[in-house]
Amino acid sequence: MSIKTLSSRVVYENPWLSLREDRIELANGSRGVYSVIDKPDFALVIPLEDDGYHLVEQYRYPVGHRSWEFPSGSFPQGVTGTPEELAVAELAEETGFTARRFDRLGYIHSSNSMTGAGGHVFLASGLVPGEPNREETEQDMRQRWFPRREVEQMLRDGVISESTCVAAYLLLTLWRQDHPGLR
Repeated sequence: MSIKTLSSRVVYENPWLSLREDRIELANGSRGVYSVIDKPDFALVIPLEDDGYHLVEQYRYPVGHRSWEFPSGSFPQGVTGTPEELAVAELAEETGFTARRFDRLGYIHSSNSMTGAGGHVFLASGLVPGEPNREETEQDMRQRWFPRREVEQMLRDGVISESTCVAAYLLLTLWRQDHPGLR
């Protein structure tokens, strides 16, 4: 089904996103409104070490609690680069780690009913520790290593519930089927 955009206007914007309202017409001629969140793509990094993963935890205002997640984020407004450069930057910023190896696992849309933004998913291995350089909004962030089995239990129990983290772990699981030597 094709949708024709009749008009589009930005109804809100800040440095991280904009919300636009599109007047649309469906193939059958009926009309409606579609709200779209425009924001840049992000990179999500799964930091692998000793058959486990480094996660970050921070308070997530929309859900009203702290959340364990894989490091992720977008370039600041006005900064550009490749998805891998973004992954390198986010890993260093949130965890302090640099990685000797980055493997691209795939691309995911975080919520394609509301936004075209998506995420480039990477596995980082051969980690070298360093000091995080977190943004002001990440000052409450904590980092911790978890064994693989514990991460998988956290996924099952909904402790890790953020959709891109869950989808990224599926991409990792599929990637591992093709790379059985890397755990």
